[in-house]
Amino acid sequence: MDWSNVTAEELVDALKEVEWTTPPRPLLEFFQKFTTPKTRAKWSARLKCNFYYYRTNYFILLTLALVIALLRRPLGLIAVIFAALSIGCLNDSFAAVVSERMTKAIRKISPPVAAKLRPPVSTAARGRPLKGTVYICGKDRRFFVVGLMAVSILLWFLASAIYLILVSLPLGILSIVLHATLRTPNLKARLNSFREEFRAVWRGYSDA
Repeated sequence: MDWSNVTAEELVDALKEVEWTTPPRPLLEFFQKFTTPKTRAKWSARLKCNFYYYRTNYFILLTLALVIALLRRPLGLIAVIFAALSIGCLNDSFAAVVSERMTKAIRKISPPVAAKLRPPVSTAARGRPLKGTVYICGKDRRFFVVGLMAVSILLWFLASAIYLILVSLPLGILSIVLHATLRTPNLKARLNSFREEFRAVWRGYSDA
């Protein structure tokens, strides 16, 4: 895959569609080789490649930055969990799993209520639509993303942790950008990119 031709929008779409169960890359690989990109084009391509390949590591790194900053604020730590769930629900497969498990739990308590939480007829099983909107318990996942993030912000405010978030969040993002800039993409990253590209094309043929 030629990452220099991949737009930011295409990268976001790929991160939405990739399987969320991908384990983090080993630490030895994560901190293996660092070089400075020679041109702006190479920097852009490296940034996008590393964002995609080390996505799980970066998610954990950002979460850890918030957790460390809020160790003395239990309410703030709970808010981090809600924020992580909110970000996770932006991924299609994660949202599908959340929808499936929530529906199963509700079905055990009240089957009639669970029946009302089914996604619209135009969608496929497990909350994933054939095209367009992804649903969680029959509702647009954006309601859950916004709702969970709103709860996080409210809890951070109640925990008097807004200042800590405004400091730790930019630092976490900066560390991710620095790593993605300096980490030289290895052969594994390139092979992984080609494999994911093939899967995307195969899914396109299957949907057609």
